[in-house]
Amino acid sequence: MFGKRSLREERINGTPGSLPAAQVDRLSIAPPAGLIPGSGEHPSPSAPAIAKAASGEGAVPVSLSTRRSDKYYEVKNQIFAALIETIDVAQLSRMEALQAREAIGEIVNDIITAKKIVMSIAEQNELLQDICNDVLGYGPLEPLLARDDIADIMVNGADTVYIEVGGKVQKTDIHFRDNAQLLHICQRIVSQVGRRVDESSPICDARLADGSRVNVIAPPLAIDGPSLTIRKFKKDKLTLDQLVKFGSITPDGAEILQIIGRVRCNVLISGGTGSGKTTLLNCLTRYIEPGERVVTCEDAAELHLQQPHVVRLETRPPNIEGEGQITMRDLVKNCLRMRPERIIVGEVRGPEAFDLLQAMNTGHDGSMGTLHANSPREALSRLESMITMGGYSLPSKTIREMIVSSIDVIIQATRLRDGSRRITHITEVLGLEGDVVTTQDLFIYEMLGEDAQGNIIGKHRSTGIGRPRFWDRARYYGEEKRLAAALDAAEKSN
Repeated sequence: MFGKRSLREERINGTPGSLPAAQVDRLSIAPPAGLIPGSGEHPSPSAPAIAKAASGEGAVPVSLSTRRSDKYYEVKNQIFAALIETIDVAQLSRMEALQAREAIGEIVNDIITAKKIVMSIAEQNELLQDICNDVLGYGPLEPLLARDDIADIMVNGADTVYIEVGGKVQKTDIHFRDNAQLLHICQRIVSQVGRRVDESSPICDARLADGSRVNVIAPPLAIDGPSLTIRKFKKDKLTLDQLVKFGSITPDGAEILQIIGRVRCNVLISGGTGSGKTTLLNCLTRYIEPGERVVTCEDAAELHLQQPHVVRLETRPPNIEGEGQITMRDLVKNCLRMRPERIIVGEVRGPEAFDLLQAMNTGHDGSMGTLHANSPREALSRLESMITMGGYSLPSKTIREMIVSSIDVIIQATRLRDGSRRITHITEVLGLEGDVVTTQDLFIYEMLGEDAQGNIIGKHRSTGIGRPRFWDRARYYGEEKRLAAALDAAEKSN
């Protein structure tokens, strides 16, 4: 199966040798400093060679009394060196993760015995876990990635790792061996989605396999070592019902959001960094009809729609020669030729705003997107600025007319100072009065104060709008009674 040689009696199955570099990349092995194997094939080591590699000549007992001490890394390097001389990478790459960990554990235990390393069972388990994380995962990041309560992981160089839990940022005791190991892990992450990060291309956006968003900025731009930021994607997708449970919106507000998604309103979700825009977008897309063809355009693909007919598109950075870049605008323009019924743009941040508005205005009702802004009014101003900066020499009034005829609803998400996230506005775009875009709020969140623990106290309230602008649209889809009941209940709860 695994092709390992017992360091005492068993023979190696298969033909393992030192790992070729290509196999190191495929397996995502992050070897300790000085242990990156060469690229040539090596013959299977003989039994005396394995015994020598494992035990070493003149080996003395070593005690691992301190985690992550110099002695710890010295012992880990020795064990890793013996390990990579023993394993068959081709077999390992075909194994399930649990099976691979068990096989690596058997070899590591043999190596520890042969080297006469003195360590407790707990220390041995910690070392084994550390080595498995290096070989099969993302090294020191693995314990953090395994936790579903962490929203963000922020690595500021090898010795500084912060996480966000429950809206609060806290420092961890996790650290990397050095900046070289951290950069190696960053390169491994981005290479899995066909991207690169190095001195010539020090900034990179990427994603993990589960959709978690990744940003890397490497030296020389990051002065104190590589900076890695991971916006984690929850294993269990949040729903509007759960947002109600968390207090992000009231049940009546959630009902109105469901109707907005169902009746194909064009929606813009606005908010600051970490306010929950993408989470809210994922929630709204649950109410798209299963038969609709949906095309998503993202910088790093993190949306996970539940509908069966979804085409996911992702931008591409330029290659090492500076060619081959595919921008968000390229994707949005192209998806218009793909017969989409809805277009979902992960984040609007440039001239693609013009193409998205054109799409919304030409039969692609129910399209959605997010952008960074602190209020619905600011979101409209930012849209106008993006179109202007895209090189379109259009009068301001023409741009505003396009915005008004394209956007139906703006939903504002906000991260409050206590770390909680709230939907603070559900706002309709009504029209133009002169050169001014007019809007009306259906729902707003009012902050009333804070408690002794510093938690924000507030409430959502309806503004009492009897018939929103999308009433006729709701009637067309048979949702007007449900909408009226939700608005009625919201007003009574004020």
